[in-house]
Amino acid sequence: MTSLDSKISHAFAKDGALAQCIDGYDEREVQTEMALAVGKAIEEKQQLVVEAQTGTGKTFAYLISAMLSGAKTIVSTGTKALQDQLYYKDLPLVKKALNTPIKTALLKGRGNYLCIDRFRKLQQQGASHNDQIEHDLIQIKRWSGHTLTGDLGDVPGVKESSMAFSLVTSSSDNCSGKKCEHYDDCYLLRARRLAMDADLIVVNHHLFFADMALKDTGFGELIPASEMVIFDEAHQIPDIACGYFGESLSTKTIKELAVDISYVYYSELKDTKQLLKAAEIVQRCSDQLRLVFAHNGERGDWGQALNRNDVKGAFEQLNANLDFMYQVLKISLGRSENLDNCFERLLEVKSRLDKFKGGDKVGFSFWYEASRNHLQLNISPLSIADKFYQHTKTLDSAWLFTSATLKVDDKFDHFTAQLGIKSPQTLSLDSPFDYQKQSLFCVPRYFTEPANPNYIDQLAQTTQVLIEASNGGVLILVTSFSTLNRLQAKLANQIDQTLLVQGDDSKQALLNAFVDDGDAVLLATSSFWEGVDIRGDALRCVIIDKLPFASPDDPLLKARLDDKKKQGVEGFDAVQVPQAVISLKQGAGRLIRDVNDRGALVLCDTRMITRPYGRIFLQSLPDMKRTRDLKQVIDYLEQL
Repeated sequence: MTSLDSKISHAFAKDGALAQCIDGYDEREVQTEMALAVGKAIEEKQQLVVEAQTGTGKTFAYLISAMLSGAKTIVSTGTKALQDQLYYKDLPLVKKALNTPIKTALLKGRGNYLCIDRFRKLQQQGASHNDQIEHDLIQIKRWSGHTLTGDLGDVPGVKESSMAFSLVTSSSDNCSGKKCEHYDDCYLLRARRLAMDADLIVVNHHLFFADMALKDTGFGELIPASEMVIFDEAHQIPDIACGYFGESLSTKTIKELAVDISYVYYSELKDTKQLLKAAEIVQRCSDQLRLVFAHNGERGDWGQALNRNDVKGAFEQLNANLDFMYQVLKISLGRSENLDNCFERLLEVKSRLDKFKGGDKVGFSFWYEASRNHLQLNISPLSIADKFYQHTKTLDSAWLFTSATLKVDDKFDHFTAQLGIKSPQTLSLDSPFDYQKQSLFCVPRYFTEPANPNYIDQLAQTTQVLIEASNGGVLILVTSFSTLNRLQAKLANQIDQTLLVQGDDSKQALLNAFVDDGDAVLLATSSFWEGVDIRGDALRCVIIDKLPFASPDDPLLKARLDDKKKQGVEGFDAVQVPQAVISLKQGAGRLIRDVNDRGALVLCDTRMITRPYGRIFLQSLPDMKRTRDLKQVIDYLEQL
């Protein structure tokens, strides 16, 4: 046993560092096993892939091993919420237990930090906004007077989705870098300086791959070199990484450029009215391009969209007026440093937009996504395996990829192939939970298939019966907003319990309300399939409408399926099934979060039983007690 192994084993022992710091500490063999494997990976600079099921304690396992090793470590996790939890809750506890003076830092993307320059310009302009934005800007102003970090996630009384944040943050396109008069006071720069000096830095996947793809060049290097890289929630990284190894351009970026040119006109060059005219026309054209797509948002294949006359016309009009803006700015070059900076940004915008004049390139998907306010055009690679493999080769580091959901059909092959990971060390750790005693899983017999017109009615009836049996405490996970809306309409006046629905409030507010009520029903889709940790009696039943296959209309998925077809591979088996298995494992993992939890999981999709691929789904789920008889589930829930 090495010196590091000895330190790790002692930290997790019954009388070790964690036991002395945590009341009711329970030594877990699987947790120590993972920690020792991480320690070995660090010492031997290995690539280690670990599926650690719920309850394993993987966060403490990798944190303690990394900190005891003394290796400079990057920890990357899936979301900003998980990032904050890890930094503000888990890390302080581990540091206290180990009694170590290790320096830690929290680093987020530039869009999370207040930009002093843009905030002051906004105040000087005195532009009018809607009441909600004005309210949020007042809150930001009050908070800005005493913040030390500039992290906008700390602003009280402002939702994470507030449009005000985009007005007071910078992007790599509009940041002036060292030319900015507030450079020395920049919150983003301060956070990066702290990260450079830290022993352990907590980032998120988006920032990690933005850095890796050299997308953000405002201050050069974002994330320092390290001896250990840890990806928690690693199942998310293949899709996130694809977004950073392609290219994108948003109408938001174009409009921000136009706003900044307007500011130059009002503050410095009022004798050049063409500046204002060009800026206003480009803003209008950007809005017109967005408005040719569905009001509620949509996504699709950009090449196909360009075949539409309205899309092609709006796109060509935007291009023509960007050319006009180019000519106008060119005349005034040298008169204003701010204008010169805008001219450089305009050249970059025109260069990127030129790439979308066609919609086809081998190995890439051209697609668009229209949100409520903006249109984003994207070019995404169908695979990042080669690029990621080359990146790991160039860094002299150990790598850990861990999640509760990495294996498909009891193998890591799908995950490792996506990232080009070759011959890694692998470890699969079972949960300490006794699923046979703690849970019951049911695919109800005689259920119609999801494509049947009567499916929603049967789903609503079954859901209502289960809610009555459990007296609430039910989480309903559906695969689309269409199903969510239809199910909400059918349940709203049929159940006595409080019905909470995704979209009515923020995710955290809904989860807090669900737990506080104790007998509520939460109906949700998308983001609620993972990152939801409800322990105790508040959650007694999870209902999933159907197997979570991605929509075949999704442009990136469609491109991947076409690519597999060209290779002579069945895309459904190679792409759609593995993705759906990972998603189902995430959804099922919401039920049992603690050794004292009890509950039922009901999947209302008989394809798991009737189709050949159903075996892979069944094999990937926890070892719950199983039944096809809905009456058994009702009896089970009534006893709970």
